[in-house]
Formats: sequence, C-alpha cells, structure tokens
Amino acid sequence: QVQLVESGGGLVQAGGSLRLSCAASGSIFRINAMGWYRQAPGKQRELVATITRGTSTVYADSVKGRFTISRDNAKNTVYLQMNSLKPEDTAVYYCNAVTTPVYGMEYWGKGTLVTVSS
Repeated sequence: QVQLVESGGGLVQAGGSLRLSCAASGSIFRINAMGWYRQAPGKQRELVATITRGTSTVYADSVKGRFTISRDNAKNTVYLQMNSLKPEDTAVYYCNAVTTPVYGMEYWGKGTLVTVSS
C-alpha cells in the first residue's frame, strides 16, 4: 500500500502563487510516476502534471508555462509550483501515484482545495 498526503492548498488572488506538496509513504519502492490532477465543481477530474522517477514530465496545455512539477525522491515528495494563478485554476487538487507495471496499482490522496479569487 501507498499513502499520499497533500498540503499547501488555500486561497490566493489571481496572479498569485502557491506550492502544493504530496508526501508518499508505505510501499514507495513500487512507485514509478507521480502527479497532480484537479477537479473543479461540476467538472471531471483532469490531469494537471505528472513526473516519472526519471523526472520526465507531462503538463496539461492549460498550465504549461505557469506550473512546474518536481520530485524529491529522497523525501518521497512531489511538488507542484503554481504561478500566475487564474480563477479557472480553482479546484480540488489530488496527488496521484502509479506503480511500476509489475504491481499495476494506482493511489490517490484525499485532495487539497485551491481557490483563486478574481
């Protein structure tokens, strides 16, 4: 099992910045990719950014150039630096971890709310 705990959400004005953190514990040796997804009210959960253990990254088009995902393998933590925030970035942000294919598991955190005011 893998446990994921997010932190760093909150209320920020448009144009501001926040940094989210996700600490992983448990069978962390199984983890390959980690990432962030978000779900706005009335919308489906969507990918924000992912990063593999080898630090390859993928970003949603809507956040490219504004958000940066990074990973500290020594601390088993993934970060999401969010700059130039927009009201449309308001959502619950969920941390995600995917194991190597041999284990075939996916884990989610409970989420942290980010609210961007205009």
